[in-house]
Amino acid sequence: MPLTYAGCVPDHPLSTRPAQVALRKGAVARLAPVLPLLTELGERFAAAGHELALVGGPVRDAFLGRTSPDLDFTTDARPDDILAVAKGWSDAHWELGRDFGTIGLRKGPRMLEITTYRADTYDRASRKPEVMFGDSIEGDLVRRDFTVNAMAIRLPSLEFVDVHGGLEDLAGRRLRTPAPPEESFADDPLRMMRAARFVAQLGFTVESGVRAAMAERAGTLEMVSAERVRDEFGKLLLAADPRAGLTLLVETGLADVFLPELPALRLEIDEHHRHKDVYHHSLTVLEQAIALEGAPDGPPESVPGPDLVLRLAALLHDIGKPATRRFEPGGGVSFHHHEVVGAKLAAKRLTAMRYDKDTARQVARLVELHLRFHGYGGGQWTDSAVRRYVADAGPLLSRLHRLTRSDCTTRNVRKAAQLSASYDDLERRIDRLAAEEELGKVRPELDGHEIAQALGIKPGPVLGEAYDHLLSVRLDEGPIGKDAARERLLVWWATRAH
Repeated sequence: MPLTYAGCVPDHPLSTRPAQVALRKGAVARLAPVLPLLTELGERFAAAGHELALVGGPVRDAFLGRTSPDLDFTTDARPDDILAVAKGWSDAHWELGRDFGTIGLRKGPRMLEITTYRADTYDRASRKPEVMFGDSIEGDLVRRDFTVNAMAIRLPSLEFVDVHGGLEDLAGRRLRTPAPPEESFADDPLRMMRAARFVAQLGFTVESGVRAAMAERAGTLEMVSAERVRDEFGKLLLAADPRAGLTLLVETGLADVFLPELPALRLEIDEHHRHKDVYHHSLTVLEQAIALEGAPDGPPESVPGPDLVLRLAALLHDIGKPATRRFEPGGGVSFHHHEVVGAKLAAKRLTAMRYDKDTARQVARLVELHLRFHGYGGGQWTDSAVRRYVADAGPLLSRLHRLTRSDCTTRNVRKAAQLSASYDDLERRIDRLAAEEELGKVRPELDGHEIAQALGIKPGPVLGEAYDHLLSVRLDEGPIGKDAARERLLVWWATRAH
């Protein structure tokens, strides 16, 4: 059944323009698998005297040729009416969003959310909505974030409702708001983050008025919870082109609110160009790290993409540079220990953004280790140094490989080739030692019980010191056998101040 048009913007013959015709045909094909379900549910609502329409993301994605995992609907029916219509039809339902007019349903493998037309008003000091139910789909669509998400398909008739020109914007890959952007962002400042996310995910550009409103109202993002901001930022970072979205966040001032370390990388470049543009370098490192991610279904050692930890580490690896920059005699610029400072800053910022402890710890560790390779030089590291590199990276080694390779953004082809060859050599040495010594499982050759027995001590801090000493011996000398390890332990014990 073809889509018909209702309520389109005047002067836009969307039914005849080639780009829109192609989008329409693609949408019908994409919705084909769920059309029986949509029609059946629409007929049930119509029989009960209610309107129903597919709305928002599923409609947008259908026109983009994408499959939306969930189905979102809007209706004039109130929550009790929705439940009455769904009774005996859905396989399960839930009412967690009932206060906001939303009822969740499951029909076979499909998850559905049906929400009563909304006409919310907001307390613009707290951003908390006062839920008010509406009576028309037009009133519901105007309160949505962007015109490309304010398109609907009436059911069961399959009338396409586009009162704000969303299809035109979709064809032009353009983000506009149904209401004036200042009002839209005043209602929900998180929509500004969502704009940047759509730029990254879908390759859209923001209309000039939207960009201006984002810059004007950037500070209001502070009233949004850290968790909601983090979730939007994470979706942006895991998108196909995070650089475009990050650039928008920085240029509009939004990044200053929740990730000020990123815009702080825009160090002024002196006339002699004595250091790289750290900000653009970091974005390039991110892009190069993404290119080194493995396939989504690849083995763990390939770092299947998109990988949040690797991408965060790539973006933040140099955030210690602004605090450590020093102009040296003779015109040089140094950033001594910026990796150590950066690791602390990364952990602090990710904690403030409400990332879990493991994510913050792993990103900080990668930032701390990202310069370690540069001591490798022409391969002068001893086997002991290689073992320590592997031990210090632990389960992050595969990510560290990719971060270190991505950190090379020099335009000097010869230098880039030398760095790549050196890292190739390091990886070969790691592989050789791993095959010979099981580097990933390096442990002292005496376990805790054997150490305690040899020294006649009980578990406690001293046993921990002895364990660390034997681990250091193992890393320095490789496998030496239990007898030799016991001798080293006794020598250490005899010289240790008790």
